[in-house]
Amino acid sequence: MAAEQEGATGGWFGESEHISRLPGKVFAAVCLSATLFGIVMVAGLLVYVTKDAIRPFTANPGWFLVFFLTLVLPSVAALGYYSRRGDGEATVALTALGIPFFGLLLGSGVLLLFIDVLSVVEWFAFVVAAVVAGGVIVGHRRLRAGASFVEEFVVGAASLVVLAPLTFEFVSTFPTVPQAWLIYLFTFGLSGAVVGGLIVARRRNDQRAGAIAAGALFAVVTAGVFIDPSTGITPQIWVILFTFAGMPTALYVEAVVRSRQRRPLGLLFPLIVVAGMLLGAVLVDLLGFAGPEAWLDFQFLTNANSRFPEEAGIYPALIGSVMMMVVVAVSSFPIGVGAALYLEEYAPNDGPLGVLVRFIEINISNLAGVPSVVYGLLGLALFVNWLNFASGIVVVGGMTVGLLILPIIIISAQEAIRAVPSSLRQASYGMGATRWQTIRRVVLPEALPGILTGSILAFGRAIGETAPLLMIGAAASVFQPPDGFFDIFSAMPRQIYAWVGQPAYEFQYGVMAAGVVTLITVMLSMNAAAILIRNKYQRRS
Repeated sequence: MAAEQEGATGGWFGESEHISRLPGKVFAAVCLSATLFGIVMVAGLLVYVTKDAIRPFTANPGWFLVFFLTLVLPSVAALGYYSRRGDGEATVALTALGIPFFGLLLGSGVLLLFIDVLSVVEWFAFVVAAVVAGGVIVGHRRLRAGASFVEEFVVGAASLVVLAPLTFEFVSTFPTVPQAWLIYLFTFGLSGAVVGGLIVARRRNDQRAGAIAAGALFAVVTAGVFIDPSTGITPQIWVILFTFAGMPTALYVEAVVRSRQRRPLGLLFPLIVVAGMLLGAVLVDLLGFAGPEAWLDFQFLTNANSRFPEEAGIYPALIGSVMMMVVVAVSSFPIGVGAALYLEEYAPNDGPLGVLVRFIEINISNLAGVPSVVYGLLGLALFVNWLNFASGIVVVGGMTVGLLILPIIIISAQEAIRAVPSSLRQASYGMGATRWQTIRRVVLPEALPGILTGSILAFGRAIGETAPLLMIGAAASVFQPPDGFFDIFSAMPRQIYAWVGQPAYEFQYGVMAAGVVTLITVMLSMNAAAILIRNKYQRRS
């Protein structure tokens, strides 16, 4: 090329005056090799652990053949057909399968919380308190439309901090409350139908269509409560699972069918998968093909720990991890995002305060690299020895792990806020908006995908931490899930660590592997949720 021969005036061209692309190609090959090496190592570890948890070689070869012919082959063929047709049908197929799957996981988690943690009376009191507090805030805005921000903040804080707890205590003293399924229907079912109606109304820009969609969704969730309970689907289970899995699936199907840019043929993929699973289950039962004797099965997910490996389960630790993550999210996310907003939008850059701010930022960056065991000692000293909380309870574990991921949330939120173009802020100021209005209307919506992505990935790290739980005295094993946030608990990584120390071979390689696969599944689900949220808000931006 002429460009390789001409203009050789510097060291870029060397003595031969020719451009050499060899160093770049070697560097790219080294980077690719390093990436593949990391992926292969992680994949190998996951395969090894999954093999111990599932024990596929204990199954009859006919079992594999049946499911290969009924499930794997049709599913792969369908995906290949969708990919060949293009137009995003493969994406539609995988999304249509993923939405109900993750909806069922989320709904199952909510069900577990209501079965073992929150009673119907407490949930009813919480809903009434939230409605009363929200009604006061909305009523104040309507009566005093020109109220200052300080007045709105005082009314909102008084409603949430004073009025809501008093209402909760009052309602909790009621001797009788409506039946559980009726409370769930008018809290989960009605709320989900209203949200679905608002989504349809905004999507079509048609209020009437939104009202029809909300009415249809509420009619379906109401009709489902009359399913015969002998099928195993009680009204409570139906309402919650349909709200979290059925409604999002229905909204996605409606969007795909109405979209002119997508082909609805991909929506058949979940039916192919479900039909293949059911047909395979029926055939192996008729033919007498035994499946794998897996450690990871329904009994493992629903049983408590036991001294017999065949009866050991992870259910109390699973509930403990879910409750701990609630405390982690509540204690770290608002503080982390608030600190990032102050440091990026309000903190001075010069003067003595500017020096102090830079000192704080440097220390936050250093705190992100402090070993987790140090945070465990900090939580032990701060929450147990100083604030006199009992050791090993959910609140202490959650706040300790929240301290661990707080620097990560602050740094990721700072990066997301810093990435918002300054031109958007200047345009907002040029329109006469205040700094608060600019942050609320411009900066936060633009930075939200990055903030949520970084935060949820930090939560994924938090759920797998073990050292802080050891320091604050979390139990190695509990046989009942915690009834509240001030009860003794055990988390999944703490339970796995306890199984590794058991002398029996089955605990060290079978039960432990099943626990690791369960923990990784939860972490991957959180990461997948982070990706979906990021993509959704990026498209909206």
